[in-house]
Amino acid sequence: MFTTRPEIVGTFGVVTSTHWLATAAGMSMLEKGGNAFDAAVATGVSLNILEPDQNGPGGDVPIIIYNAKADEVKVICGQGTAPAAASVEAYKAMGLDVVPGRGHLPAVVPGSFGAWMLMLAEYGTMSLREVLEPAMGYARDGIPVLPRIHDTIAANVDFFTKEWPTSAKQWLPGGAAPAVRSQFALPDTFATYQRLVAEAEAAGGSRENQIEGARKAWYEGFVAEAIDDFLRTTPVMDESGTAHTGLLTGQDMANWRATIEDPITYDYLNYTVCKAGPWCQGPVFLQQLALLKGFDLTAMGPESPDFVHTVIECAKLAFADREAFYGDPDFVDVPFDVLLSDEYNDMRRDLVGDKASSELRPGSVQGYGGKVFFRPQGTVANAGVPATAAAGAVGGDTCHLDVIDNQGNMVAATPSGGWLDGSPTVPGLGISVSARGQMFWLDDDTAASLEPGKRPRTTLTPSMALRDGKPYMAFGTPGGDMQDTWSLHAFLRHVHFDMNLQEAIESPQFHTEHMPNSFYPRESKPAHLALEGRFSKETIAELQARGHEIDMRGDWAISYVTAATQDDDGVLRAGASPRNMQCYAAGR
Repeated sequence: MFTTRPEIVGTFGVVTSTHWLATAAGMSMLEKGGNAFDAAVATGVSLNILEPDQNGPGGDVPIIIYNAKADEVKVICGQGTAPAAASVEAYKAMGLDVVPGRGHLPAVVPGSFGAWMLMLAEYGTMSLREVLEPAMGYARDGIPVLPRIHDTIAANVDFFTKEWPTSAKQWLPGGAAPAVRSQFALPDTFATYQRLVAEAEAAGGSRENQIEGARKAWYEGFVAEAIDDFLRTTPVMDESGTAHTGLLTGQDMANWRATIEDPITYDYLNYTVCKAGPWCQGPVFLQQLALLKGFDLTAMGPESPDFVHTVIECAKLAFADREAFYGDPDFVDVPFDVLLSDEYNDMRRDLVGDKASSELRPGSVQGYGGKVFFRPQGTVANAGVPATAAAGAVGGDTCHLDVIDNQGNMVAATPSGGWLDGSPTVPGLGISVSARGQMFWLDDDTAASLEPGKRPRTTLTPSMALRDGKPYMAFGTPGGDMQDTWSLHAFLRHVHFDMNLQEAIESPQFHTEHMPNSFYPRESKPAHLALEGRFSKETIAELQARGHEIDMRGDWAISYVTAATQDDDGVLRAGASPRNMQCYAAGR
């Protein structure tokens, strides 16, 4: 199969991410003698700077790692929690039935920085200054303004100018969006990192002690103080059409720490796939595998109507269970012993018919689950917000990175949140705070209902797979709700059709938006099926005949998967999507 770029092959180390400069930052750490964890922190923090429309320093990140020394897979949770003052009653009292998607009200504890620091302290080898240096250089000297960055800022010129002046100050020099292909510096963000490093080094002592000093400066020091003051004293406009102050406080930040957890796993063929828990949507990948293992996908072919139809119909069932059962396991019991069992999936598989389903059909497990919402597009009452609030609401996306070093350590991480148009820039810090709280439901009877101190059920979902019991593959993608379809399709094409990583990533992609959207205003598109234009006319016609609501996209318009693997002989491989012209893999 022809590909636009080669699969990267080496033995020293590989890094792949959604921005070539972040990939370069990670490789530079490996070249200096760092390990995969050092490289992943440098890559991830660089993505926080380089893709401000997709994530930011004040965002969130789940991380899956394989630690070769301990021979174990672990999950690092960088998903912050809801404020102590956040409750269904508090939002209802404001006249809201959906958490706004932007502004102060959806703010949760920004968990990304804490997760990077935890990984660096526990598994890395390099100093804080060394791993932050590339990101600081990008902030100081300027980032390349890619078309998506320009378009996001340009869509918000009037809104920022009128409603979010701190964002206008940072993103609208001279009152206009920075030009495509220009270099754009972020002096306030650079100063924030400079101060973090200075306070960390002033703490003295061991490498780990200095990293803890930086964490404290973020969650208990000047960063938390600035966020607390801004959200508490400065009302800002959101989709409700009313300006609100925030509920997030410095105390909420001080009370939170990133955690290390065990993954949830599922065996498929000779692979074991590892995902984070149901505080993210990750296990929906595993539920799709549990359904798909009853079909002969190899016999169908990777671009056939049977393959697309079967995969999409199984996705609808798995995502319906996400809606019914998934939530922060500190608050909600999720019955994975049932949801991933053969008995349950044999029953659910019978629901996959010859025609496209237009219903949301969660399973039933006695004593578990909650209410689900299935609201077709255009039916949410308060989605038609005043023009001043809706203006510029482009919506952020996500980033991804994968790293493997020659010691066998592996990292897959999916940074997101803290988008430049998700919440206003915190003055003096040059960052925006995660708006992930929009993923809570304002209903006490749902698994993902809002509760103080609860993690929102995020869409962020890195993946790791073992092959024959040995660590093999780190992979993932941006894409909101579609992450566990796009990455699944690349995985299936790799394991069923003997495609190399680059071939699997570049194969024509598809997805459905049938499930309730995790982002404001939480609507659905029943029977929806998006297809890249490279599918054959015959396949498209057959899928339409089966009742799918076809949404044709460009030839290279869906999915931004990156992936890396480690063979038994120590050969490392990596690939990255050519779509959007910024993902890149490197290695030697």
